[in-house]
Amino acid sequence: MRMQVGRVVAAVAVVGAMLSGCGAGPSQVGAAAIVGSDAIPLDRVQSRVEVALGRTDQIAQLTAQGGAPADVARSVVSAAILHELLQRRAEAEGIVVTDSEVDAEIAENGGAEAILESSLYDLPALRERVRDDLIAAALAERAVPGLVVTADLVAATSRADAEEKARLLAEGGPAADALFTDERTSARDTVYEAATQPDVAGTVLFGTPVGGVVAFQPNPQQSAWIVFRVTDRSTDAPTAPEAVSNISQSQLIAIGQRLVQPLATELGIRVNPRYGVWDPIQMRVVAEDQQTGIILPPAGPAAS
Repeated sequence: MRMQVGRVVAAVAVVGAMLSGCGAGPSQVGAAAIVGSDAIPLDRVQSRVEVALGRTDQIAQLTAQGGAPADVARSVVSAAILHELLQRRAEAEGIVVTDSEVDAEIAENGGAEAILESSLYDLPALRERVRDDLIAAALAERAVPGLVVTADLVAATSRADAEEKARLLAEGGPAADALFTDERTSARDTVYEAATQPDVAGTVLFGTPVGGVVAFQPNPQQSAWIVFRVTDRSTDAPTAPEAVSNISQSQLIAIGQRLVQPLATELGIRVNPRYGVWDPIQMRVVAEDQQTGIILPPAGPAAS
């Protein structure tokens, strides 16, 4: 893993004011988020706040780069949610990352002292993040060979247009078929192979079950939206070994994180309203008005 110092800093920066007050409802009192039936306690986040507040130079740097307290606080909660999901998936698949593997990864990236000097982590938080990244990469290494997703895609020009097309696509029938009359703005049975398209494999496309429909905006700075319906998913397609070996560690981590999207859907993610909401398309906590799209589940058992 090539852990960039800037990424380390941004992932854990937080301002204590975000955690003062009691804006949560009864079910979230004392919790930053709830994953299934397990709460992520506020005091776990607060302990990292105390570390951050002592690193005034790093906080000043983040502010100068345009970071806002709300954004960086959400990054902390996002990482905590991903930690819970990855731990569950690792346990289910028998993946164990040892302390010595964490030590080696930290050493490869310059050592704990050097990383901590340029970040807002304390040592336990650093080790947790490195362990989670190694778990994510291990999940991806198991899944990528043979993983292929097929989808029907339709372009849209606005959120309203995308949501309407997503509804039609989910309902099926002649109205859905009519979305594909123009080959310039639609395509059927488009195949994506994780091994040769690892950047795509880290997106919502690969976390959506067969029959699921998604409308999302790939780039908020642009007006274009994409609507897709997953029509097939294979885990045993033939894959050239050299293609897998060319995937970077950062790409493996992104794919591994995306692989827990179905688990997040199954368990349910509830975020303390002071932070925002869980966006399954971005796999992180965002402000309610920053969600980048919608996901419609499969219509029924036949589309599973």
